Amino acid sequence: MSEPIKVDKVINNNLVRSIKNGQEVLVMGKGLGFKKQRDDLIDESLIEKVYVIDEQGEERLNYLEVLLSNIPYAYVQTTNEIIRFANNSLNKRLDETIWLGLTDHIYHAIDRAKKGIQVRNAILWEISRFHSHEYLIGKEALKIIEKRHGVTLHDTEAGFIALHLVNAQMDDTVKIQETIKMTKMLKKIISIVKYHYGIDLNESSIHFDRFMTHLKYFVRRLKNGREVIKDDLGFIDVIKTKYPNEFKCAKRIEDYVQKDLNCQLTEDELVYLAIHIRRVIEESK
Repeated sequence: MSEPIKVDKVINNNLVRSIKNGQEVLVMGKGLGFKKQRDDLIDESLIEKVYVIDEQGEERLNYLEVLLSNIPYAYVQTTNEIIRFANNSLNKRLDETIWLGLTDHIYHAIDRAKKGIQVRNAILWEISRFHSHEYLIGKEALKIIEKRHGVTLHDTEAGFIALHLVNAQMDDTVKIQETIKMTKMLKKIISIVKYHYGIDLNESSIHFDRFMTHLKYFVRRLKNGREVIKDDLGFIDVIKTKYPNEFKCAKRIEDYVQKDLNCQLTEDELVYLAIHIRRVIEESK
């Protein structure tokens, strides 16, 4: 049986500081802090979100308290609904780091919309193409926001929400700016393939989706300085001989990666790229 959660500090009616499993946490739920005192038990049926404080200490904790205490609880509930929808749609649990950033973004996006301010999303086209699933979830998030807050946000915000979702699927915590840079790299790599063959790619094909998935983790591995795929592939020479044009295209991608990230690809990675390129090109002719 888990240890009951007690109030350490009441921030407001919907937010309290507590200790859970030896870790400091912020516990959120409508009315759970109402008329509570230190050491009072928290009604766990009211808990909607438990935010675990990381190792960054008291300064970080105080910052989160100030931030969350100034955001109406309705926005917290909106974010919770969007993340639940995203978890189900993507069939995976998103990293907890998304929650705070997305709540803050939604709050300010609605505030800007009420003031008639629209922020331009310079890579909306790239997001909608290269992170299509996340973008569609972002579009659904706009419907949730409109239903809950009566505010219609522009599609640019669906793109920004998609970037938060992409971020939360990675193995490590990265800044949104890094995800934007990755998206620009994906655009460049796709452009290299299109230019090499002189054709438009069939972006609705299953092989294009698989190619994009491969590229996302390929770029992330390189940017993090991790070793790229290195398997004992006995058919490297076979692929180079059977698909010389695809291998040449993969080498062009390598040239770009070397200039941008100063990374050398293994032949194994070149082979994987060549195989994906072959499948995408076959479906695009």
